[in-house]
Amino acid sequence: MPVPPVSSDTVRPPAVTPSLVVIGAGPRGTGFLERLAANVPSLYDGRPLDIHLVDPYPPGAGRIWRRDQSPLLWMNSMAEDVTMYTDESVVLDGPVRPGPALHEWAREVGEGRIPLPAESERAEPGLRAAIVALTGQTFPSRQVQSAYLSWVYEQTVAALPSGVTLHRHRTSALRISGPRGGRQRVWLEDRAEPLLADLVVLTLGHLDGEPDARQRELREFARRHQLIHLPPDFTADSDLSALPAGEPVLVRGFGLAFVDLMVLLTEGRGGRYSGDAEDGSADRDGGELTYHPSGREPVLYVGSRRGVPYHSKIGYGPDGERPPLPRFLGPEQIDELLSRPGPPDFERDLRPLVDKELGFAHYHRLFGAHPERTRVGWTDFEEKYAAADPGSPELEALVTTAVPDPADRLDLAALDRPLDGVRFASSDALQDALRAYIAADLVRRHDPSHSADLAVFHGLLSVYGQLMRLGDLGDMDDRWHGFFSYLASGPPGPRLRQLLALSRAGVVRFLGPGMTVETDERRGVFRARGAGVPGEYVEARALVEARLPDPSPERTRSPLLRALYEEGAAVTAGAGLVKVDPGDGRLVERDGRPHPRRFALGPYTTARSSGAFTRPRTGGPAFRQNDATARAALTLLGELHVRTAPVSRADGPRAVPPSPDDPRPVPPDGSRAVSSTAGRAPSGPSEAER
Repeated sequence: MPVPPVSSDTVRPPAVTPSLVVIGAGPRGTGFLERLAANVPSLYDGRPLDIHLVDPYPPGAGRIWRRDQSPLLWMNSMAEDVTMYTDESVVLDGPVRPGPALHEWAREVGEGRIPLPAESERAEPGLRAAIVALTGQTFPSRQVQSAYLSWVYEQTVAALPSGVTLHRHRTSALRISGPRGGRQRVWLEDRAEPLLADLVVLTLGHLDGEPDARQRELREFARRHQLIHLPPDFTADSDLSALPAGEPVLVRGFGLAFVDLMVLLTEGRGGRYSGDAEDGSADRDGGELTYHPSGREPVLYVGSRRGVPYHSKIGYGPDGERPPLPRFLGPEQIDELLSRPGPPDFERDLRPLVDKELGFAHYHRLFGAHPERTRVGWTDFEEKYAAADPGSPELEALVTTAVPDPADRLDLAALDRPLDGVRFASSDALQDALRAYIAADLVRRHDPSHSADLAVFHGLLSVYGQLMRLGDLGDMDDRWHGFFSYLASGPPGPRLRQLLALSRAGVVRFLGPGMTVETDERRGVFRARGAGVPGEYVEARALVEARLPDPSPERTRSPLLRALYEEGAAVTAGAGLVKVDPGDGRLVERDGRPHPRRFALGPYTTARSSGAFTRPRTGGPAFRQNDATARAALTLLGELHVRTAPVSRADGPRAVPPSPDDPRPVPPDGSRAVSSTAGRAPSGPSEAER
């Protein structure tokens, strides 16, 4: 039967296009959009959808990887270990959409198959040369990574099918309001009217935090005595110009934030190196470097709890069979822990499994690749290893008998705290010992005869992926993440060679383990000491906290996250992470219910993963999370039906009961008029992209 024509005096208001607001346009937001584009054909085929992407920073790169930072700053991963694309190793329900890893993309740029945007070359004249020179073993600059992430974003937008429109909003989101069962309002910094959204996905990335009580005390002390105090921050965003040349600066923290600080205060102030391995290539043997100061450098006195820098990145690739992981900490063990009535205790329930898993990875590789350094067969060892309790005398005796050289045994406690209990006769003796320790670490991490270290790295990745399912583990969670970063996410080898050169030049001085900072009101200075040289201390008029800020909702500088917390989003008691449903990333409220229209992905949530991008063919936990959230969002959007009713021009606007998710003011008669814009997101200042 033919459809009767619409009468000229009747207007049917257009159906409201479903809308999705994504807050955060960095790598995590881009990864989520990539999974959304991949799943649209099967879950949302042919229907219109408005996507609003909110972020004041450039899409793809976001704040952390934006191009307007020093070209001296590198990634701490080799180019062949960075991809934004899924492969056959990722366990997901959506389709695999392969794409180039960073070094493959660089090769295609060099060969002319992928164009580099003209504005990129105008902004950074040396960028193309840096990209073309990239190899798989290069540690790229963050500017190069920024260009790769921008390209991935552009490809993702181009892959969105017809009917799906992306609107960019170069601003910040301030808060989200709206009923659980209705459209959400996303309030932006630069507009009075909110965006209306059927669903909201938060991909905020790393966040700033307000200083804690101790940092506020130090800040106030510095103000009273006209000192310099730089609190925890992203080093690339810190104003380092206040740190004076030639004067001592206390630095608390020996991880990646310190490495950035070291670079910006030395090469960034005109110093240079001579010798081998001066660039970002993954040097194997690497010659000794000499640092030539510019005279503008301060003297950095660095210490931390461990007193040593993060372990160097391993400088060789996999060769032979990887350990079959997981073995002792896998889905079965996590399922059993989740079935218990209370949260697991890390030391009691998890640490033994973690230690046994890492030990299994280590010895599997040692016995398989270096059997001449063992005394028994692998089958016999594995059987007895599986039966022994972690840390038991039986396990210790088994390892001692089977592995004669202590250097071939895995001692996690010694790895974690190599200077515990060690004392030095003088500060100079400490400098010599630390240089020897760093040099030995560099040799070992670039020597394939110690390939069991690489197996432990793979074990750490496996453990990380399993522990993600448990969410926040309290105070021990922070210790575990710190240990993971210290052992598996350290700086490139060339950076530690530079550190050695700076130490020999006297630009860096080591304070050792157990660093403490005191304030002297009488003298008006900061005073630092380490546990390695009893009785010695250093005074300075500047203190830098070389670590990332605490982004917990109680101290976050994100008004959006703070508003969500105040409104009722659940937060863990330990690390202060926002609770999300581990299955699809929905925000969990304080009553334990997942919010039906709000999702969150990233390091500030209980489903945090090891990074928004990852090594190819290693399973990519973040990719799996992105896929699950994208599929859940598309399924929900597909289930939403817009009900409209005809409006007769002769009768005028028809009064309808007010909807709780309509942000317009309610007239005195308690009704709202139906109009052609009802329920639609206001046009506002946005840039629509396909």
